[in-house]
Amino acid sequence: MAAKPKRIFTCSQCGGVAPTWHGQCPRCGAWNTLVEGVARPRAGGATGLAVPAGAPIPLGEHPDEDFRPFSTGLPGLDRVLGGGLTPGGAVLLGGEPGIGKSTILLQLAGMAAAAGRRVVYVSGEESLAQLKARAERLGVLHEGLLAAASTDAGAAVDVLGATPAPDLVIVDSVQTMHVAGVEGAAGSVSQVRSVAASCVEAAKRGQACLVLVGHVTKDGQIAGPKLLEHMVDTVLYLEGERRHLFRILRVLKNRYGPTDELLVMEMREQGLSEVPDPSTFFLGDRDPAVSGSAVVMAVEGRRPFAVEVQALAAKSFLSVPRRAALGLDVGRLHLLLAVLEKRLRLNLGQADIYAKIGGGLKIQDPGLDLGIAASVLSSFYDRPLPAGAVFWGEVDLSGRIRPVSGHEVRLKQAERLGYGPVLGPDAGRLGPRLGDLGELARLLFSKA
Repeated sequence: MAAKPKRIFTCSQCGGVAPTWHGQCPRCGAWNTLVEGVARPRAGGATGLAVPAGAPIPLGEHPDEDFRPFSTGLPGLDRVLGGGLTPGGAVLLGGEPGIGKSTILLQLAGMAAAAGRRVVYVSGEESLAQLKARAERLGVLHEGLLAAASTDAGAAVDVLGATPAPDLVIVDSVQTMHVAGVEGAAGSVSQVRSVAASCVEAAKRGQACLVLVGHVTKDGQIAGPKLLEHMVDTVLYLEGERRHLFRILRVLKNRYGPTDELLVMEMREQGLSEVPDPSTFFLGDRDPAVSGSAVVMAVEGRRPFAVEVQALAAKSFLSVPRRAALGLDVGRLHLLLAVLEKRLRLNLGQADIYAKIGGGLKIQDPGLDLGIAASVLSSFYDRPLPAGAVFWGEVDLSGRIRPVSGHEVRLKQAERLGYGPVLGPDAGRLGPRLGDLGELARLLFSKA
């Protein structure tokens, strides 16, 4: 007699499973995220995908395998990955829809095929005609590039297990694929988890490098990458503003290389191309004679580069002044404004204050604090900052300026680019040493 289907409740945020409904997910703590579903029992009482288990063997008796990575054709991407793509490895590329994930992967597939690699591009979002047209536009159409248009995860598994095994298999995207016999529509938590598990298992059994594409929404409702990060070897994230030309590829996880690297790329008609020296790429046409503009030597990953922090303080006619931030955390802006108002006795409660990072860049570097404070003061007093000045330093709640990581790297980069004076906790011979925001205000604006 067939076993009766069992009802379960799956969290749309983390994929956790609960036997009964709860207002709060017992795994991640999110509210109102449990969705009712059905777990259909399989033979032996197991539910979900059947994962064959191998008998344990002495680890030393396992035959050695060649895990030497092969080049992607993009030197910057090879550096980010730690040498290239690893046979039998699984890579997850996440990012918002339309940011350029399919573009860079199609470029990668074309260059790998041109280098003599066996490449298969499995698309669940585009037809073969669309893929061919886009490959021609990017100039990466090659006779060795194989493609399949399917939303069945079984097709991708068959490709991964083919003989001879391909060198690279790209599945675009994991949200469009489905596994037969698994409850839920394509893109649901159960389907995403099942698709990823089956593809990663097939890649581990063979020698093909698997690249999965996962979409991320702006509001953080993720049914993919966050759920799949523990299943793969490498997690990459492509970010940027679609209305801007630049893109940043970050490494969030990497078993075969560094986890703090990033790659700056520029979107062109021929696809994404690496920015060889992004040191001043995000400054644009900055006018140093305008108030409210400060240059900060930021560090993202291992690379230092100069960014423009802009601030605007304008008289407010509202009972509650406006505060807005682009490219930086608005909570950080609120904190710094509170410190400035308290420690410098400024009346910022009568001003609307806006802050942004020039070029559409998003930065979490704590060294931005001093640059944000300097740009706000510059706009508030309507006096431009010294030409060539560059800032970095963390501001604590007492108004003191603290050192940040990568100080020597920032200092060397500022000296190489010809900036000066350097304003921070320890500028050495390139500028004065600042202890707190009071010293900053007195030095720049002759204010106590």
